[in-house]
Amino acid sequence: MSKNRYPKTDRAAIYRAIYERRDMRHFLPTAIAPEVLLRLLDAAHHAPSVGFMQPWRFLRISSPDLRLAIHDLVEQERISTAKALSQREEEFMKLKVEGIMECSIVLVAALCEHREQYIFGRRTMPDMDLASLSCAIQNIWLAARAEGLGLGWISMFEPVALKLLLGMPEDSQPVAILCLGHVDKFYEKPMLEEQQWDDRKNLKTLLYENTWNTPWL
Repeated sequence: MSKNRYPKTDRAAIYRAIYERRDMRHFLPTAIAPEVLLRLLDAAHHAPSVGFMQPWRFLRISSPDLRLAIHDLVEQERISTAKALSQREEEFMKLKVEGIMECSIVLVAALCEHREQYIFGRRTMPDMDLASLSCAIQNIWLAARAEGLGLGWISMFEPVALKLLLGMPEDSQPVAILCLGHVDKFYEKPMLEEQQWDDRKNLKTLLYENTWNTPWL
């Protein structure tokens, strides 16, 4: 047993946050305390980043008009996504895919400009900036669950249109629209699993040993 191991109650809390984290779409209008929001953002800022580049930037959307414009961008892509799904179009249109107008806080998580200067760990894998930002978002997600707050990640938008709307630099990149807020309750299972959109894969089918498709377990 490692001497650095957390006490049992602390370990249980960490695993509980992981297993009970949900991509939320239903929110209450209750405001989030400023100090809580800062704790979540500080958790994001302590995420791992390749080459310690810390590429994350978070834009808080406080303008009602801008929030509505972002909602319209997402709605446009929702319709386009439905058409692209062909046979599942009608089924998809019945899903609630965002809570932009209901949640307390809307954040846009983005990659910073001038990322070409960061070579450490990215020379052959430049997408590691995206991996770093994703870790920061996951930190917010888990911290939010521990605080009893819901978070929803929206990726249905045209990046160039959102970039122009927010006055972002040309070489920056919006990655996620995050809806953050209080919720009445958390979904028992991921919403898409509850709605029978898909099932969670068996972990054993995803684990290989030494060579691809050689079962590990």
